[in-house]
Amino acid sequence: MDQDSDPDLPPLRLSVPEPEVRPGGQPDFSHVEIPRAGTVRRPPVDADPEAIRDLAFTIIRVLNRDGAAVGPWAEALDLDAAALQQGLRHMLTLRAYDARMLTAQRQQKTSFYMQHLGEEAISCAFQRALAPGDMNFPTYRQAGLLVASGYPLKTMMCQVYSNDGDPVRGRQLPVFYSSKDHGFFSISGNLATQYIQAVGWAMASAISGDRKIAAAWIGDGSTAESDFHAALVFASTYKAPVVLNIVNNQWAISTFQGIARGGSGTFAARGHGFGIPSLRVDGNDYLAVCAVARWAAERARRNLGPTLVEYVTYRAGGHSTSDDPSAYRPAEESAAWPLGDPILRLKNHLIALGEWSEERHAQAEAEVMAEVIAAQKEAEAIGTLHHGLHPSPRDMFEDVYAEMPPHLLRQRQEAGF
Repeated sequence: MDQDSDPDLPPLRLSVPEPEVRPGGQPDFSHVEIPRAGTVRRPPVDADPEAIRDLAFTIIRVLNRDGAAVGPWAEALDLDAAALQQGLRHMLTLRAYDARMLTAQRQQKTSFYMQHLGEEAISCAFQRALAPGDMNFPTYRQAGLLVASGYPLKTMMCQVYSNDGDPVRGRQLPVFYSSKDHGFFSISGNLATQYIQAVGWAMASAISGDRKIAAAWIGDGSTAESDFHAALVFASTYKAPVVLNIVNNQWAISTFQGIARGGSGTFAARGHGFGIPSLRVDGNDYLAVCAVARWAAERARRNLGPTLVEYVTYRAGGHSTSDDPSAYRPAEESAAWPLGDPILRLKNHLIALGEWSEERHAQAEAEVMAEVIAAQKEAEAIGTLHHGLHPSPRDMFEDVYAEMPPHLLRQRQEAGF
């Protein structure tokens, strides 16, 4: 029988995933299954991927509602009060830096900015799992890797302003930082390219018999790019020493995470088809991120291959200064996010330990803001988007060839440089 003429068959319909709520609606995160802190097991570092498939469908958490660190992942950590206070300061610095640069963009001192609001714990905590020489291949929302590694705030700001102190000499968009010495590979505006670059770098490290590992970073929306899947093929086939990080902050630019996730249930589950051990972690829990990052980094260093980690978090701000999130999600959604604020959670943990107080926190916030403002004044004294000193057009001809070819020499001379 011709199926097209069968009256019992329903017509074909395209299924398009829809977010739970639109602007004007009531935010609802009841579908997010959150286990109690400390209840998710911690397997041995050399666990077989098949034996830990369940860890891709839960959320590893350490800090409970009382601010206590509980469970097997907490027991594996050795962070003292000084280290925790340092981590809190890193997150406070990143948040203050964001606030100042966001305001600077509104004042037309730079053309563009992307903030990290609500996601500070992920990059700041992950940096603790890395060693000198390791290389991150980040997106535009991992500046905490630089902050936590001691990269100068003034230099970061000069890059945002594209002034004469910009180390990449105006060749990159604002927030597209680059620092080999701090293990921060140049950010690319083309989505997902950094994933295959990270795997290739890790493969090269293994081929050369080195001890350095790579960390790949990607947002939930960019996992729909083909480069993401190509990276997983190579990482799994050659057991590259790389940590494959997915930051699931619930939204791409204006598209909710269900579009990119498809039918896999979680982003971490994507690793199962490639035989890669995969975990989900509370991205707003500084201690949980530290614990999982160290577990995954140790696997890579012990030549056990890649690990895929999904960080469950929420983008509290806009995608960038060019974005208005109120057009596609309720304004109250950020406050309704059930995993809380990463800074407040670590602060409460330190208070519970007797190593912090509300007064010390207020003082730390003031100190950090003063440091950020001081760095900003130094950077702006050099120049901003429309004022001050800027890189010379001559720089566009440099840093491409070891010896400049004749045609570029002619072009530079014709340009008057």
